[in-house]
Amino acid sequence: MARKTLGGTGNIPLQFAGNLTAIVNEAWEDGSLIEKVSPVTQDLLRYWFNDAFCDIRNFNFHSGQKQAILNTVYLHEVLKVKDVMDMYMSISPELLQEMDLEDLETEKYKHPKYAVKMATGTGKTWVMNAILIWQYLNAKYEDQPSGRFSKNFLIVAPGLIVYERLLDAFLGKEQVDGTRNFEESDFKKFEKLFIPSAYKDTIFGFIQSNVVKKEEIGKKVTGDGMIAITNWHLLAGEDEKTEKLSPIEDPTSVMDDVLPIAPGKTAGNALDSLDNRYLRGMEIEYLKNLPNMVVFNDEAHHIHQFKKGGEFLEVQWQKSLLKISEPKKDRFVQIDFSATPYNVTGSGPKRVQHFFPHVMVNFDLKTAIRQGLVKTIALDRRKEVATMKLDFKALRDGKDVVGLSDGQKIMLRAGLQKLNILEKEFVELTADKDGFSNKHPKMMIICEDTKVAPFVTDFLIKSEGLSEEDILEIHSNRKGDITEKEWAETKQKLFNIDKKDTPRVIVSVLMLREGFDVNNICVVVPLRSTTSPILLEQTIGRGLRLMWREPEFQESKTENRIRLMEKKEKPLNYLDILSIVEHPAFIEFYEKYVDDGSVIVDPNPPKDRQSILGDIIKVGLREDYEKYDFYWPIIVRDREENLAPADLSFDDMEPFSVPLETLSKLVPKGGDVFYSEEVTVRTRFGEYSVTADIFNASSYNEFISKLVNGISSMLVPVGRKDKVFPRLQVNNAEIAGLVDDYIRHKLFNEEFDPMRGDNWRILFLSESKIIAHIMKNVSKAIYEMQNSVDVSEAEVLKTYFSEVSEIKMRENYSLDVSKTIYEKLAYPSNKGGFEKAFIEFVDNDSSVDSYLKINENYHDFAHITYIREDGLLAHYYPDFIARIEGDVYLVETKAEKDLNNPNVQQKRRATIDFVDKINDLRPEDRMYSFWNYVLIGENTFYEMSENGASTREILEYAKLSKAKVEGTLEDYFI
Repeated sequence: MARKTLGGTGNIPLQFAGNLTAIVNEAWEDGSLIEKVSPVTQDLLRYWFNDAFCDIRNFNFHSGQKQAILNTVYLHEVLKVKDVMDMYMSISPELLQEMDLEDLETEKYKHPKYAVKMATGTGKTWVMNAILIWQYLNAKYEDQPSGRFSKNFLIVAPGLIVYERLLDAFLGKEQVDGTRNFEESDFKKFEKLFIPSAYKDTIFGFIQSNVVKKEEIGKKVTGDGMIAITNWHLLAGEDEKTEKLSPIEDPTSVMDDVLPIAPGKTAGNALDSLDNRYLRGMEIEYLKNLPNMVVFNDEAHHIHQFKKGGEFLEVQWQKSLLKISEPKKDRFVQIDFSATPYNVTGSGPKRVQHFFPHVMVNFDLKTAIRQGLVKTIALDRRKEVATMKLDFKALRDGKDVVGLSDGQKIMLRAGLQKLNILEKEFVELTADKDGFSNKHPKMMIICEDTKVAPFVTDFLIKSEGLSEEDILEIHSNRKGDITEKEWAETKQKLFNIDKKDTPRVIVSVLMLREGFDVNNICVVVPLRSTTSPILLEQTIGRGLRLMWREPEFQESKTENRIRLMEKKEKPLNYLDILSIVEHPAFIEFYEKYVDDGSVIVDPNPPKDRQSILGDIIKVGLREDYEKYDFYWPIIVRDREENLAPADLSFDDMEPFSVPLETLSKLVPKGGDVFYSEEVTVRTRFGEYSVTADIFNASSYNEFISKLVNGISSMLVPVGRKDKVFPRLQVNNAEIAGLVDDYIRHKLFNEEFDPMRGDNWRILFLSESKIIAHIMKNVSKAIYEMQNSVDVSEAEVLKTYFSEVSEIKMRENYSLDVSKTIYEKLAYPSNKGGFEKAFIEFVDNDSSVDSYLKINENYHDFAHITYIREDGLLAHYYPDFIARIEGDVYLVETKAEKDLNNPNVQQKRRATIDFVDKINDLRPEDRMYSFWNYVLIGENTFYEMSENGASTREILEYAKLSKAKVEGTLEDYFI
């Protein structure tokens, strides 16, 4: 076996990643990056990262994920690097002077190979998903295969937990009957983030038809490419079982080698098992024979080298990857993901981390904590632990464990004390009327080995009063692997742990280092006395995922981070703080993170509600809430309503402003390349993107079909909870006819035959935005007809604000009130003085019947869809709703400087349109009141209120002092 002593890289790869990031960010900001990529990549990058799209989604890629995607695209598609050496030569050739050039010339670095360093819990899987989509769509739509893109993917997991997580991400969670629900897959749940609408069917079809599980590789027939998901055992040619014992300890291994195959399933010799043994190794050959491939190594610190006798040796599965890559050369792309992509040399003060040379992005733990993307880490440093000379290793008689040491018992009690107080306050804050809560904190205990775990469980039950249901004990071998049999019994319980009150404590050895992606781990007790930095970081990583993601907690969490990390003050609360009970053996490791500000020291554990939750309180309905209640009317059309063919006409549609003769001169001649740009089209009831899918149309009929598909798939989003309301059904054939007639007879103000020569390609002239013009006019025609329906015929759904029976707020920024459905109302902590004054004034006005501060995090139904200044759809939530005698007022409070903001005016147009429709309803459908909209400035409010005006006088003045906006449809297509 060839061995080679590895020269150290140190932090040089991180320097490279920093240099690359600076170059990429400059290219992204000045637009040069997007000019140098394919139309498909342009579509994806704009959809993923442009503010126009990000602002209308509830979830987006964070800065670390964005950087990883952009750096990958830049290296692979813009620079077209051939291997790791080429990567350095293209960005920072001077760094090669400090690198082991001989090592970079080895086969494992002689193809495009990138390592993504991202802190645990920051969403590496989303980056993987995005890169897979980018690779697949480019491979599918590029005119001539460039060799840079592939439809064949191999995803390698380090163990069963990550393997199952990956299957969940692609196929959805496994049900009790063994089936999987694609609706619960990451791609489906987050389709608005990952996939532009034009590519949705393509991506969903590819994933649902071409995912191959580890046992199906080389056997399952796929059509358009492959997504093979496996764990390293297949590449290493090993079974997933515990490590081999010596023949003396396990004589059955000798029998297996000597005696014939024993019959029967109990002996492990069912026919499918025998087939798998016979076919072992054929998967590698199958993967080797594919023409191209992209390999994703999840948790890639497992997959490189291991140290033996001071030398580094290749692990078996890395050798298998080399075999797979050999015939493919640079058509083999490897992308490694890890929070800890390094090897370690030396020990104690001489310990050095050597990062993988192909690291090309570095999103570290400190940055993730400061941005609030993972929990803040608090080191639970107990005085008794620091001062007592105790043994923190299990008691042993020879090699046998006979009990826990006093030091270990102290650590366990410290962790359990923290868990108990967190659980009491978290559950009390979040429990619903039935007592259900999804905020049950958990404690994870990392043991020395499997022999210690039962003693931990026994101690918690007999000495600390926990029940068997409170504890989940995970058995694994010294490598952290678990058998298939035990995994089948454990995984359902483990993956649903956030949703259940039990188990409260998870006891494990190494098994739960990666892939244990639950959110409610709040306390970690590391009994294992290792000094391995990788193990320590991976252990801490199990608890980093956020538990408190809801919007109402973000303000308090942000204030907490500022106190902890900038002001160095004690926390106001323990929301998303991970407490680690300090182990003396880890002091050196911890101090590094304490010194750089990543980890805080918490010498005084919390003891009461105030120290756990801060000023966050739960506010319910007042006893007599009914007389202060409002409902929000939602106008619903009949489900079966269709557009009548006779109503669709191009007569009122506008011609294009540029003459046909001028446009004809701009059309590239045969063989020229078309460069497309994304066109975002806006309407009152939808937004969509015209992508390269349309620009790649190969015929006029296909062009019409894609336009119709874009128009007919539009639908206004109606709320954060994706409630389904009736939607206008349009006959696609009629729309196709309208589009065709418009193009032929009206678009250019003269007769136009798209079928003559390449005439239809005129429609592709991206700089002229003809497609946008066509879609806007067709959408307007449909909109006008939709809006002409008599509103009195519509059904009205009434959603009462009191249906939200409880809201959470910060007590320090709330007021006791008397004329609203809740006992208190909240106002913003940042620049909320105007709203606070308005609440106090209205609550004290005897003429006001009732009012309410609309909270968009809870009252998500009370919104109005408006067209932003840039033309995209957005939801607008008025600040207040108030009732005074026979009038209902929707009130927006604005600082004087914001009153003429274009988006404020757009909201006003949409809201006046909304209240006009409400006022056309039957009285019983609008609370027997006339609805009004008021946009009130801060100066107006203070001046009039100080001069003795009533609430009604102020609102009427504000309503009348601004002329009602008489907008036409054209205002919505600015």
